[in-house]
Amino acid sequence: MKNRVLLPRQGQFYKANLHCHTIHSDGHWTPEQVKEEYQKRGYSIVAFTDHRHYGWHPQLMDDTFIPLAGFEADMNDWFKKEGDFKHVKCYHLLLWDKDPAQHQGYTAQQPARRYGDLHSLNEYLETMQQQGFLTCYNHPYWSLQTYNDYAHLAHLNAMEIYNHGCEHDGLYGYAPQAYDEMLRSGLHLGCIATDDNHNTYPTDHPLCDSFGGWVMLKLDTLSYPAVIEALEKGNYYASTGPELYELYIEDDALHVRCSDVKKIYVMTDSRNCYYRHAMPGETVNEAVFPLKGDEGYIRVDCEDEYRRHAYSNAYFLNTL
Repeated sequence: MKNRVLLPRQGQFYKANLHCHTIHSDGHWTPEQVKEEYQKRGYSIVAFTDHRHYGWHPQLMDDTFIPLAGFEADMNDWFKKEGDFKHVKCYHLLLWDKDPAQHQGYTAQQPARRYGDLHSLNEYLETMQQQGFLTCYNHPYWSLQTYNDYAHLAHLNAMEIYNHGCEHDGLYGYAPQAYDEMLRSGLHLGCIATDDNHNTYPTDHPLCDSFGGWVMLKLDTLSYPAVIEALEKGNYYASTGPELYELYIEDDALHVRCSDVKKIYVMTDSRNCYYRHAMPGETVNEAVFPLKGDEGYIRVDCEDEYRRHAYSNAYFLNTL
């Protein structure tokens, strides 16, 4: 097995919320308010992904903040539960624009309204990638979806392993099982944690849906092209609290270095996994796991004392 750096060592980590709603759909903050509130809390990047509304806000860009252009598309199974959305299965998809300069006056393009036609949906995702968008599959638990709905999607760059707004809605936020099922079906994609914020409640309210799930992108410089490159290459990790500092393979072993946590797990394509637990009253912040080479893929999950997680992307050993 080749020695390989999985999280780049060069550059700096920048904090990003990649799923955000504003007054341009069903959110309660203006884009300007989003920038102000997120920058107060250490964010440098926000993707503006209003429902069915392409959002590009270049006036917000400066040396300290990157607004990503994009939107959230959807496909709903109204034929089975017309008028009763609480039972309607749906696809929600993030589209991040790689180059907004190429989409002057763009109108958000929706998938065909044919729920269950996976071929049509995959054609839509392929078309959006060809048009210069990165694609992400959102909150499978909240969407009432099962393995057959998401396992054979294609042309995806990422999926939401955690969605903070959905966690408030009904403990629908965490979706690590869906991520593993997608990986085990043969999909190669990253995982992100997001807010999906609508800001119905003030920032000091326990139901505030901002600042709970984020992505840390490793960048050489804070710029729009650098953010897109990191998302395409998978140079990031997802978090609801803990930090990942280093992740690399050396001498047939996976090396993990992180902030103080209670558990470090390495998930694989089987039920076998590797782990290190802290003793009662203690924490751990590093671990070395020998690899056999038959793991299929590996992904790291670090959990702290508050059961918050840092998730690495999955790395397929046959491509390393």
